[in-house]
Amino acid sequence: MTKSTNKKLHTKVGDRVIVVSGKDKGKQGNVKKVDLKEGTVLVDGVNVVTKAQKANPMAGIQGGLVKLAKPLDASKVMICCPSCEKAVRVRHVEKDGKKVRVCAKCGEVIDV
Repeated sequence: MTKSTNKKLHTKVGDRVIVVSGKDKGKQGNVKKVDLKEGTVLVDGVNVVTKAQKANPMAGIQGGLVKLAKPLDASKVMICCPSCEKAVRVRHVEKDGKKVRVCAKCGEVIDV
């Protein structure tokens, strides 16, 4: 069976998220990239790995150890509510004819 390519994720680029499982549990960061096909998110400063980079003088790349942020599965992060500062679930509510995301705990609008 093939993976569905029409996934919907609860996070968007620019959201503040908290990691809820894995080696970086409890860390916070902003979402830099969302991959709907793979179901992953790239969070700034989370899931950082060290990679050995081979030098390439023709391209101007210096060799050595390079730190890279790798994508996380979207199920490992939760949105951080701006008002209650906790990891929360999101509800979708219609306000002024627009569908917006709302904190399920305090009711504060997350979309700006």
